[in-house]
Amino acid sequence: MAENELTKRLFNFAVRTIKFLKLLQNSPEVTVIRYQLIKSSTSVGANYEEAQAGSSKADFTNKVRISLREMRESNYWLRLIKEVVDKSIDNNELEWLINESTELKKILGSIVQKSTVK
Repeated sequence: MAENELTKRLFNFAVRTIKFLKLLQNSPEVTVIRYQLIKSSTSVGANYEEAQAGSSKADFTNKVRISLREMRESNYWLRLIKEVVDKSIDNNELEWLINESTELKKILGSIVQKSTVK
């Protein structure tokens, strides 16, 4: 996968996550989840963008590793929404976000693994 394509996918994931979260009802629980998920889903792409300008291979790997952790967290919050939030939400969009975050975790994990192999 071209890095430019991954950058676009990460950006698109963040945008779609934010738009999806706007559709959820307001409750204390959802407010906490919304805040956490917006932070993690937007941090993935931001850290990956930083990785592209890494000052060394170690810096690059560290930034991608942070992106991976943030994507893992995003996936967690999305799965939590699926289990506990109002079932009248757009389930197709939620499933897309969960599937995309799973795929992106695998891609980022592969990049980390390949960049740490000596």
